[in-house]
Amino acid sequence: MDDFSVREIPFSHSGAWFGISPVVGLAAYAEDLHLVSHRNGMHAVLSLVPVVAGAKVPAEVNADPALLTWTADRARVAAAFESPSALRITGDGLGLRIAAADPTLTPFTGTHFFHDPVTSSYVFTSYETGHRYRVTVLAGHVEVRGASALGTAERAVVAGGDGGEWELVVEELTTARERFSTTVTFAEVVAASRHSFARFADAVAPWRSERTPAAEVACYVLWSATVSPAGFVRRPAVLMSKNWMDKVWSWDHCFNALALAPGAPDLAWDQFQVVFDHQTGEGALPDSVTHAEVLHNFVKPPIHGWAASRLRSTLPGGVPAAELPLLYRQLEAWTTFWLDHRRAPGEPFAHYEHGNDSGWDNSTVFDERRLVQSADLAAFLVVQMRELALLARELGDRTAAERWEREADTMLNSMLTTLWDGTAFTSRALDGTSRTTASLLDLMPVVLGADLPPDVHAKLAEGVARHLTAVGPATERPDSPHYEADGYWRGPVWAPSTVLVEDGLRRGGAVDLADQVSARFRAVCEKSGFAENFDALTGEGLRDRAYTWTASAYLLLAADAEARLAEAGGSAPDRPATSAG
Repeated sequence: MDDFSVREIPFSHSGAWFGISPVVGLAAYAEDLHLVSHRNGMHAVLSLVPVVAGAKVPAEVNADPALLTWTADRARVAAAFESPSALRITGDGLGLRIAAADPTLTPFTGTHFFHDPVTSSYVFTSYETGHRYRVTVLAGHVEVRGASALGTAERAVVAGGDGGEWELVVEELTTARERFSTTVTFAEVVAASRHSFARFADAVAPWRSERTPAAEVACYVLWSATVSPAGFVRRPAVLMSKNWMDKVWSWDHCFNALALAPGAPDLAWDQFQVVFDHQTGEGALPDSVTHAEVLHNFVKPPIHGWAASRLRSTLPGGVPAAELPLLYRQLEAWTTFWLDHRRAPGEPFAHYEHGNDSGWDNSTVFDERRLVQSADLAAFLVVQMRELALLARELGDRTAAERWEREADTMLNSMLTTLWDGTAFTSRALDGTSRTTASLLDLMPVVLGADLPPDVHAKLAEGVARHLTAVGPATERPDSPHYEADGYWRGPVWAPSTVLVEDGLRRGGAVDLADQVSARFRAVCEKSGFAENFDALTGEGLRDRAYTWTASAYLLLAADAEARLAEAGGSAPDRPATSAG
């Protein structure tokens, strides 16, 4: 795999809660690299500055999945993860100042720094992360500045100030740990890390080739954003990013689960379950989960029946039979939450309380009213109830299966008689007022695929084609007066909507259009990386630049395209780049 830019993708390791990056906050970029932890939120704990004779020097930074380097002329500093909590750093001719990022220590904020006589190490304790960052010198010369200083002061370990060779390790830990000891050389650390990532990439994307040039980077984005169980994260989890979008939102996780399913089934199942670990007694899923918080102020759309159906077909051997009763109970409770707690008395449809509940936070569907009965929500529930019916039959509960089929049929019929106006799906306020918009959200019922009447599916496909640019399906049609190039859900192309649309088009028979959607999105990822979203006209990556659901969407679409290519006998698929609109 080629080098990547740490301004876009943090240098990290599977299982680690920290990485090395200049990204120190929401869209905030420092001049120097920092050790950035995601415990208790995103916190730049230590700055890492290359020095010669104590003075900062410019250095070229390069990173690949196993090795990060700073180079100045022929002098170099290199870093590699020995474990998820230990970063080995070595230098020759170039020093490194490891300093508290915040120079001010108060009784409740900042970083205390001291020499630990028990382990002969230097310890930075962070109020913000609640953890310690221990520096143990393995070889060479170091200087210490500001040990036990109070107030505002420089607190730092400066390695290699004499111009010689040196090596140390930085560990993230809690209160105490045995003195660091190792017999593994730095070269062996790099080799082991490289092998760990290669094994992951080979498992998750064994189909990759020169036709899928972004596949290994996509794998690295997923692998490096994985954290070990800690805090409210009760199982190994793929954060959405180790930049500032450092949570697991309760629809994002579905796409990561699907991308991992064929090659890393245990990790995939953990991704699907990580938010269900916090399902409430009413059946609601949290809005998001991360190390130190579980948010319940919003929810996310019920795409989990759709995701479960795909998981069951892509996990090797399917979902284990022992897990099916659990899966059924979880989806049943989640569906019942929407029907009982988000459906007003006498109404046929559940409603969102805010755009955030839909996942399309600022979509124009929610401009006039916040409480909206939208067709996407109804469609997702129809898909989910169909999946519940299938699960109930497999579990031998014929009564439940028939009930869920009736519920699904009733809601689908209501969609077609109440929300469909003959040319498009409308959304409704709770007073019955309906409206149509230029948002792609109104077209998301295409996810129903062949469950829709052919003429309705064809109309939705025509609508998708009008949204389709050279980049992918724009979330707000580009000719809309509300379109914004960097408008979040008011224009940019996003991964989840692309995958859901592509799947629904294909299952409904609009194969050529589905191929175009897939090809264009894959092309923009290969051009612009795995950004949170993309300018729908230029393809520029926007917002967080290392977003895992984008990487997962690429892997899903690329894997499916490669499988179709193999079935067709190996000819290269079309990769159209012009607008279909």
